[in-house]
Amino acid sequence: MSWAYAPSRRRGQESLAAVHTALDLGSNLLDTADVYGPYTNELLLGRVLRERRSEAFVSAKVGLRAGDQHVVADGRPGYLRRACDASLRRLRTDVIDLYQLHRVDPDVPVEETWGAMAELVGAGKVRSLGFCALGAGAGPGAGRRGDREYRTTLRHLERLQQVFPVSAVQAELSVWSPQAAWQLLPWCAARGVGFLAAMPLGSGFLTGTLTPGEGFEPQDVRARHPRFTAEAMASNQVLLAGLRQVARRHGPEVTVAQVALAWVLAQGPHVVPVPGADRAPWAAENAGAADVRLTAGDLTEIASLPLEVGAWD
Repeated sequence: MSWAYAPSRRRGQESLAAVHTALDLGSNLLDTADVYGPYTNELLLGRVLRERRSEAFVSAKVGLRAGDQHVVADGRPGYLRRACDASLRRLRTDVIDLYQLHRVDPDVPVEETWGAMAELVGAGKVRSLGFCALGAGAGPGAGRRGDREYRTTLRHLERLQQVFPVSAVQAELSVWSPQAAWQLLPWCAARGVGFLAAMPLGSGFLTGTLTPGEGFEPQDVRARHPRFTAEAMASNQVLLAGLRQVARRHGPEVTVAQVALAWVLAQGPHVVPVPGADRAPWAAENAGAADVRLTAGDLTEIASLPLEVGAWD
């Protein structure tokens, strides 16, 4: 709605309608971050929360600061306290349900950062803490089958648990990027920790609505991502074909996007997909995925589909 994708598509009123539609249909997790915009997404959600705070579970993130052309990690306790107060003001609420560490600051011991966040729980400004592992397995040399994925994340999580309980972990998880299911999900399930599946629709690719070679606006992060070159998107059409085949078996009204979200939901009761939607019809379509029940045969068929072409590694 406010960051990363095409600026020309950012329309406040339509985004507000999408949030209201999601809440109307029972999709009550609103996931945001101060760096989105920066700040504008929190301001937008604050306009909704002013009227419907009791209907929403508010998840916010801290630990990234936006620069002119980049973002930098900042885990200093003083900064975290100021950032939390600012997010509360923008969100028009007196408490954040889940406050997530967006990135680890390499210059600050993670225990120090986490301890400062735990103090926010003690002060009543935050109800629980989460850890983001977004991009943890996407660097050069990352394991393609999960053998080396998220190793650093797991070490961080063990350290954090010694300071204050981790309530949720957020990482990319989708049909075309299932690596987190092989390492992070077992850790979360064994400890009763929730898992927020980021980018469950593959940044839009798994909706089946993107055309290979059509291109993206220069400010859209997908314009620079190896997954979204014309060649990679053409190669990845086999994924969409497999999902369409499953969707057809579930009825003419079931979409590719709903099958992709149903796959995420099928990974466990503690797994919650966080699909982005900046239009009301898409929010309604996403909510409808909760009614799609994939069979064991469907899951086996989806598991046989190839991983995506064009990962960062």
